[in-house]
Amino acid sequence: MRFSIHYFFYIISKRLNTLNMRLKDFTVSVLAVIITGCASKEEKTKTKEIAEVPVIQLKQTDTSVHQHYIADVQAVKNVEIRARVNGFLEKIYVDEGKPVRKGQLLFRITNSEFTNDLNKAKASVASARAAERIAELEMERVKVLVEKKVIVKSELDLANARVADAHAKVTEAQTAIADAQTKIGYLSVRSPFDGVIDRIPMKMGSLIADGTLLTTISDNGEMYAYFNVSENEYLQYRKTSSGKFQQDKLAELILSDGTVYSHPGKIETHEAEFSDNTGSIAFRARFPNPNNMLKHGASGKVQLITKLSNKVLVPQKSVLEIQDQSFVFVVGNDNKVKMQSFTPQMRIAEYYVVESGLNNGDKIVFEGVQNIRDGAQIKPRLQNGLVAIK
Repeated sequence: MRFSIHYFFYIISKRLNTLNMRLKDFTVSVLAVIITGCASKEEKTKTKEIAEVPVIQLKQTDTSVHQHYIADVQAVKNVEIRARVNGFLEKIYVDEGKPVRKGQLLFRITNSEFTNDLNKAKASVASARAAERIAELEMERVKVLVEKKVIVKSELDLANARVADAHAKVTEAQTAIADAQTKIGYLSVRSPFDGVIDRIPMKMGSLIADGTLLTTISDNGEMYAYFNVSENEYLQYRKTSSGKFQQDKLAELILSDGTVYSHPGKIETHEAEFSDNTGSIAFRARFPNPNNMLKHGASGKVQLITKLSNKVLVPQKSVLEIQDQSFVFVVGNDNKVKMQSFTPQMRIAEYYVVESGLNNGDKIVFEGVQNIRDGAQIKPRLQNGLVAIK
């Protein structure tokens, strides 16, 4: 009997433990369902929330493109003054960096041999003329004898030939005089035009050979600026409303210190062919230089300004580039975005100039395009738009 009572209480205790475990499992399941339901509601709430995205409206505007090119500045006239005869540098009449006038005496070279050659040439002329006179007299004598039939006519032909030979020798002797006088003239070196003297490497008393560099003269009244332009840019400058090259197009020169030269220049011409190495072509602009600020060999940049009218500009941060194509997200009337490709004409500063694919008045996503999906619903926040670049 006692054993039965203990067994009874054992069974009851085991049943209660089993019931408690089931209650715990039920409680856990209920909590899991509640938590899952809350999480699902939060996800639905997040799904219903629409992201606010900055949007701009494209507008046509007038702007200008500033393009810079490394320039090589050269004087319109810049020549090397070289000796044309051998000798010694006897006298220097100018100083480095000084202005000179056309025909002004710069250097004198001494060479006594040229004076001797001139004297010899003069003596040769005198001798040739004497021989010429003798031949002429002989011809007259032979002519009389032929007329009297004392000698045959062939003697007269021979006399005429001697006179012609004497004439030729006189001419040759006179040429020697002219040659000697020319060489003597080369001993005095004069300026070929108005300009400024550069460095004088030779000093007085130096031995001068034919072709020795004496100095360089630059006419800095006007300056050339040469710069290279790529083929694509060349085509842009080539085309105008009339289809002709834009001669007299204004250009600015930016000096090496970053300042803009006060006198604008004009593009005059360009080379006839493209460089095989760089694929570019050289342009030449002319700049006035009234104050002689520019010097031959100076460096700088040529700045060309191209005005653009009624162009649509797209910020670079609004553009998504995929496989060499440019895309933007256009915002529709239902505030859904659509990926739209466009063709840029050029890039200036932080903008693309639109050639085709986008129109005035289109609304596009301004920034954060990497996080936008095609067809997504957004809440647009309109920005101020674009600022024209002048």
